[in-house]
Amino acid sequence: MKRRSLWALVPVVLWAALVLGAWVLPAKEISLSERRPLAQMPAVTGETVLNGRFMADFEKASLDQFPLREGFRRMKSLFHTLCLGQKDNHGIYLTEGTAVKQEYPLNVTSLEHALGRFNRVYRDYLEPGGCRVYAAMVPDKGYFLAEKTGHLALDYGQMEQLLREGMPWAEYVDITGSLTAGDYYRTDTHWRQERLLGTAALLCQAMGAEEPREEDFRAAALEEPFYGVYYGQAALPMEPDGLYVLESDLLAACTVCDYETGAVTGVYNRDPGSRDLYDVFLGGAKALLTIENPGASTDRELILFRDSFGSSLAPLLVQGYARVTLVDIRYVNPGLLGQLLEFDGQDVLFLYSSLVLNNSAAIK
Repeated sequence: MKRRSLWALVPVVLWAALVLGAWVLPAKEISLSERRPLAQMPAVTGETVLNGRFMADFEKASLDQFPLREGFRRMKSLFHTLCLGQKDNHGIYLTEGTAVKQEYPLNVTSLEHALGRFNRVYRDYLEPGGCRVYAAMVPDKGYFLAEKTGHLALDYGQMEQLLREGMPWAEYVDITGSLTAGDYYRTDTHWRQERLLGTAALLCQAMGAEEPREEDFRAAALEEPFYGVYYGQAALPMEPDGLYVLESDLLAACTVCDYETGAVTGVYNRDPGSRDLYDVFLGGAKALLTIENPGASTDRELILFRDSFGSSLAPLLVQGYARVTLVDIRYVNPGLLGQLLEFDGQDVLFLYSSLVLNNSAAIK
């Protein structure tokens, strides 16, 4: 009987130790796997206790600061997938060693919102400026993997058709045939720059610009392992990716100007405070950037309307242009572009991922 009583005390002691650890152990500032700041223990004041704010903040902090939290998250994910037989965890599933987000169904309203913003840009700036306009969609990994694993996926054929019909003033470039599932990071949404020379060449060919040559580039590995956004969301055991950048003499001579800060940097740089290694490509999310190519044999210019996928692709398009300007209208209102840029006969490429097009509320 005593032995049974002792065993009954084990979970109580364990629970007490974990609760005590949440109070005593140093609080963590961020969750690297989830890429977000963690809630901190609130200060105890008479006002916050009486109005109930202390308990609400304490509940959030205790969940975020719970000892062995990452281990418990992983155990929960493994239980749901291995024991309960769930095909995904938080909408993320694993197949062929890669994590994929189940994106479904096609949000026509979201796509129409994006097309409305693109049409405004064309009407206000590109048509009056006599620009040559092109468009391409970056499929997510589900395009290549969902059907064979029995998961739901977007109707990419319908999405492409709606894009073509909604942007009749742009020449649509189908890049899906130049990509495979292996061209994306296993733990992240994004594509791998070192695998994109064929895609860049296809786009340059469509725009009549000089294509990048594979022999001009060399892949350089970053020392830090890359834990993509799906690594934290899925909370499943995965090996990190290796992240490579493509270097060349041409890119080493290029400079990048950030319109927001006025800073001039190289093509590859990363804010020391950034938690995302992918930000090494052009410094991450920026409203307006210009890449200057002093070695260009032409005076042609390209304006790239893009999301984060364009950050790693843009350096591979530089060879055929004296200047490449990247515009992210998630961070700058299209109504202000006339004050920031001059539109005068440039090539213009709209390059957006299917994930952003299907969740386009952030496009201003």
